[in-house]
Amino acid sequence: MGPSGSGKTTLLNILSGIDRATSGEVIIDGQDITKLSNDQMALFRRERLGYVFQDFNLLDSLTLQENISLPLILDRRSPEEIEHRLGPLMALLSIAELKDKYPYHLSGGQKQRAAAARAVVNDPAVILADEPTGNLDSRSAHQLMEMLTSLNERLGSTILMVTHDPFAASFCRRVIFIRDGQLEFEIRTAGERKPFFDKILEAQSVLGGKPL
Repeated sequence: MGPSGSGKTTLLNILSGIDRATSGEVIIDGQDITKLSNDQMALFRRERLGYVFQDFNLLDSLTLQENISLPLILDRRSPEEIEHRLGPLMALLSIAELKDKYPYHLSGGQKQRAAAARAVVNDPAVILADEPTGNLDSRSAHQLMEMLTSLNERLGSTILMVTHDPFAASFCRRVIFIRDGQLEFEIRTAGERKPFFDKILEAQSVLGGKPL
């Protein structure tokens, strides 16, 4: 979290290998991605990183099932393995009955759950979420954050999220605040969301006295 222009998106781009850092290291899953070639980085992103975007990034020409399985298809996984992975995952996210629907038939919350399923289907080392609740109403945002929490707890998925939303941030275990490209401070949850939400609001006021 941090004010506009603080470097949140730049940081996410560096961690995903989209942008190259001018100095330092980025260690993901034991590997320094700053030392990878462009081809190696493309493969690493496909195999070890998952993305949940604010605007979903689903392909309208593909069914929900095809959208979710796309990373596995690109990796040339067998139809049997794809089916084995997709079934339990789509059931976990309550979208199994929508598998043959196209994105334009779905609500925003359903699209976001599909986007989250696609992000984790190849068992990535890290899931990167860029303002994932930005286009959702409050009910869908709550469902999405509960779903991401479930993915973290039940599948062991590590999730790094950029957000302006204190409500979404309150689902996290740790919130790092940055300003002008520098780490300002961080707070950690004690396990209860309401006190953590209040701490996030207090931290926002310290960083500028207005929503970040």
